[in-house]
Amino acid sequence: MTDYDPLAALSDIHAKRGYLLPHHGLMAISTPHLLERYDSLYSALALEERHLSRHAHEFVWLGVLISCEESLGSHHVKRFVDAGGDAAHLGLATAISAMAKGSEGYLFVEDHWVPHLPAANPREQYLAAFAQVIGPVAPALAHMTACAVHTCSGNWRALKWQIEAAYQAGVNELELAEALSLAMFPGSVPYYVRAAEVWRQLIVKGAVPASDLFKQWAEISGQGGYDEASGVKG
Repeated sequence: MTDYDPLAALSDIHAKRGYLLPHHGLMAISTPHLLERYDSLYSALALEERHLSRHAHEFVWLGVLISCEESLGSHHVKRFVDAGGDAAHLGLATAISAMAKGSEGYLFVEDHWVPHLPAANPREQYLAAFAQVIGPVAPALAHMTACAVHTCSGNWRALKWQIEAAYQAGVNELELAEALSLAMFPGSVPYYVRAAEVWRQLIVKGAVPASDLFKQWAEISGQGGYDEASGVKG
């Protein structure tokens, strides 16, 4: 890459996205191949049309960014508005995100207080409260947004509850997969990996009515990473 011009590369990214962030320049001058592949991955993740509508895609993004308190992602607010979102929709995304984050209270009650009040059902109480919060948002979209929030938070038991509820709401599995993938950058790749495993185990155990394609994925052996491959874990 003797003719490589990092400033030209940055100009191309600015033209494509409408903004630059400091890490773009750092990669451009130090690891241009990484910048090229990073931009390709980000474009596929955030910019290209997949399964969700653009409005739903950006609605989930807002939930992800709110849950991570990631102010650098403010360009997604503009994308949300460009996709038809408004202040009322933002309020709903905020409420859904806050409710999902607040699921930790229900988990606490399940872990410590249900023995004192056996009739309590924190899972059902959480989902009932969640249904009250979502307002006019389609239940499937609300559950997908909450699933992404749980992924960013590493809240695996609540994610399990939410995936089960998403299936009950008739979620499109490919749309749910897209929603979870949006947590990959702000929430971390390891958390995305864990979220995929939570979903996979629900399918393996028959806890959700997965499609044949997703059942085939779930039943593939050897998905336990290096620990499984090396025999450290079965």
